[in-house]
Amino acid sequence: MNAYSIAALPAKEFIPGFWGRMIHTEHATLAYWEIVGDSVLPLHSHPHEQTVNMLEGEFEMTIGGETRVLKAGEVVVISGNVPHSGRATGQPCKILDVFCPRREDYQ
Repeated sequence: MNAYSIAALPAKEFIPGFWGRMIHTEHATLAYWEIVGDSVLPLHSHPHEQTVNMLEGEFEMTIGGETRVLKAGEVVVISGNVPHSGRATGQPCKILDVFCPRREDYQ
């Protein structure tokens, strides 16, 4: 059995204000993000399917040209290669992203 303590995983700032703790399985990457308020996620895309799980706070996302504010307890799925961007809405927030297949660039 593989068991993890999220708090014990090393945190890395991948882009300004986005601190991630990663778990990599054979087929997926789980990215636990702690995001500083007002931090911006630039428009980008990747081949991975991404499931965004809002754990705490609010995060405004634009996915394929449609914008909405995600709140704790909400989940959104982003298909691979769909452009998306976002920003923390003033307060810190926490998000769990699940990427499939695994993100080799997050190693």
